Amino acid sequence: MLNVSHLTKKYNRFIANNNLSFTVDDGEIAVLAGPNGAGKSTAIKCIAGLLRFDGEIEIGGYSNKSIEAKRILGYIPEIPAPFELLTVWEHMEFIARAYRLDNWQERAEMLIRRLELDDKRSKMGKELSKGMQQKISICCALLIEPKVVLFDEPFVGLDPHAIKELKAMLLELKEKGVTILISTHMLDSVEEFWDKILIMMNGRVEAERERRFVMQSGENLEELFFKITEKQPASAAGS
Repeated sequence: MLNVSHLTKKYNRFIANNNLSFTVDDGEIAVLAGPNGAGKSTAIKCIAGLLRFDGEIEIGGYSNKSIEAKRILGYIPEIPAPFELLTVWEHMEFIARAYRLDNWQERAEMLIRRLELDDKRSKMGKELSKGMQQKISICCALLIEPKVVLFDEPFVGLDPHAIKELKAMLLELKEKGVTILISTHMLDSVEEFWDKILIMMNGRVEAERERRFVMQSGENLEELFFKITEKQPASAAGS
């Protein structure tokens, strides 16, 4: 489970995240949706423990700043940042050693194969395209078999096969009870599988909906999204 309570992030006088509170349950796929500059990536980075913030964040019942939380958290950033001088396979080995994983090789092979990195396993990070680097990020995050996973714009830069495979992986993680939070500005990329959606604008969650209630009410999610996000221009702070 992921629990975010009164998350506020300021850059001097600018408020990037303004008192965000939400919960994502086990086996639930939640989406932070909104235009660039809405504060989605800032929230994801705060949850991942990369930024200082006010408020409280719990991952699997642990403070997100704790070692216990970091052991069960997978994070795929918007901009991949692989180690330039490590090969694809060495990235897998590095993560396995860092997390002290046992019998990890078979899972690493499976991830590499599914994301079509098999013929790139000896290529160094700096030699790969952004799309290939994104695939490494996904493999590294999922190798540890996390209980909570954060995806920041995960489909950007991926080829059609990788997008299809990642969507299948998301549903498999959901079936295993993994908590999933996805940040995106493209509603159509997540329309098949989201359970909860939080529409952000100017650092705030302006609307929260659950799929089951949207299905019952017949509410048009796309219309709601544009009604909220087109009220005023997004600010210039991170996405």
